[in-house]
Amino acid sequence: MQRYADCILRLSYTYLHSTQDAEDICQETLLKALRRQEPFESEEHERAWVLRVAMNACKDMLRRNRLRSSVSLEDAPELVAPCVQSEAAEQDRMACVLDAVMRLPASLRIAIYLRYYEEYEVRDIARALGCTEAAVAARLSRGRRRLRGMLKGVVGDEFDF
Repeated sequence: MQRYADCILRLSYTYLHSTQDAEDICQETLLKALRRQEPFESEEHERAWVLRVAMNACKDMLRRNRLRSSVSLEDAPELVAPCVQSEAAEQDRMACVLDAVMRLPASLRIAIYLRYYEEYEVRDIARALGCTEAAVAARLSRGRRRLRGMLKGVVGDEFDF
């Protein structure tokens, strides 16, 4: 739990845009990990398994939620991602970046998250998402281009994607 809870929460939030739903997915994923009987081949295998289970649970929840009624974006309260404690100025800059990442289309958002937040290699992202490395590279390139436009003049030049 200590090793993966934060990672699962952040990944789930990128999919679901809801702190409460992300917490539910985290709990569900960690319970599945505890119930797993087979040993993992390595720490990397364990991490990949946990993230894949979390992604699949998020996709399942999104499918279930499509059947429910929805609220327009104008009527919904603004969502705030859970933050790791740090200095206020750094939190503000990172919140700005996270907000921009969250506004990306899902395919770009997930690729950016896995590459820059979880530090996955392109081949590992391709494997996790079930697509080619070229597709992941294209998503990362498009995502970085959009982020540059969204963040231009907002967070400074230190965010060179």
